[in-house]
Amino acid sequence: MKKRCSGLIAGVILGMILLVLPGWVKAEEKGKFKVGFIYVGPKDDFGYNYEHDQGRIFLEKNLPGVEVMMAENIPETAEVERVMEQMIQKGAKLIFPTSYGYLDSAINVGKRHPDVALVHAGGFKFSPNVGTYWRYIYNPMYLSGLAAGKVTKTNVLGFVAAHPIPQTLQNINALTYGARSVNPKVTMRVIYIGEWCNPAKAAEAANTLIDLGADVLSAHQDCPRPVVETAAKRGVFSVGYHSADLQKFNEKGWITGADWKWGELYVQITKDVMAGHKEKWVNRHDRGGLETGQVDIAPFGPVVPKEVQTMVLTKEKEILDGKYAVFQGPMTDNKGAVRIKAGEKPSFEAIETMNWYTEGVVGDVPK
Repeated sequence: MKKRCSGLIAGVILGMILLVLPGWVKAEEKGKFKVGFIYVGPKDDFGYNYEHDQGRIFLEKNLPGVEVMMAENIPETAEVERVMEQMIQKGAKLIFPTSYGYLDSAINVGKRHPDVALVHAGGFKFSPNVGTYWRYIYNPMYLSGLAAGKVTKTNVLGFVAAHPIPQTLQNINALTYGARSVNPKVTMRVIYIGEWCNPAKAAEAANTLIDLGADVLSAHQDCPRPVVETAAKRGVFSVGYHSADLQKFNEKGWITGADWKWGELYVQITKDVMAGHKEKWVNRHDRGGLETGQVDIAPFGPVVPKEVQTMVLTKEKEILDGKYAVFQGPMTDNKGAVRIKAGEKPSFEAIETMNWYTEGVVGDVPK
């Protein structure tokens, strides 16, 4: 009788274990939520890829249960599609393809993997499981222009750019527009190097701009460090782009700049996708500016007088309060044509398709 009772008890216990076990096994199999990040350049470029990677590190530190994959130096070719496929095969359910030229590849991959969310940085197209995000960094570039217009002694600004895409033109125009609003004598000269990251070409372009009279240099490069270092060597001023950490490469000549803060956004997107709410980020564009806290003006350098700092911060508050919009009309291009009429504020489409130079920029936009 005892043996029969013992066997019965053991059977009940085993049955209870078996009832619980499938769910436990499923949880173990499921493991961590996997997220992929892809960069077109090196993660230590102190620029675009560096700041996205700082966001990745923030995500890893602040969201338990997440496993992150990262690939750097991936060209804007079929190679990035292959990398995305590899990440998905390893279990990625969310991928951040961070470079401008990755968008078409992301959409192609999305068609093959409808259960994966792909959230692209700055793109102009979306699909059922591909969305885009961006923060209008031209706001802090405009504010930086206010300071640069007061600091410059030659009234010539120089800009080293990669490609003449709308986001680049926004920043060239914003910096110029800000500088000229406080110093109408300012002109801007631009050199395109045709690559997101080529330190030698960037340094050469920076030297050429200084030789043309520029005493303030800025850049829209994935790796802006060579431009800042060249400015330091030549004794001219710097307006940073992408990262406030660039200041250490030109301490004496640092004015200010634009600074990404992607971490909190990456946490929010990942939380939503993990919770089954990827619709908040795919099949749509997500845009914002200074009010998001995900882009900001960098700290001022010692060359910026206190009264100028106060002036810049006052204008920043006007933007945050909705009392001022960068690029509001009337605004003309450098050929004299009215691009934004008096009293108008640019639409999403007008900003995202900008293909002209503002008044004060020398030359034509390359085709």
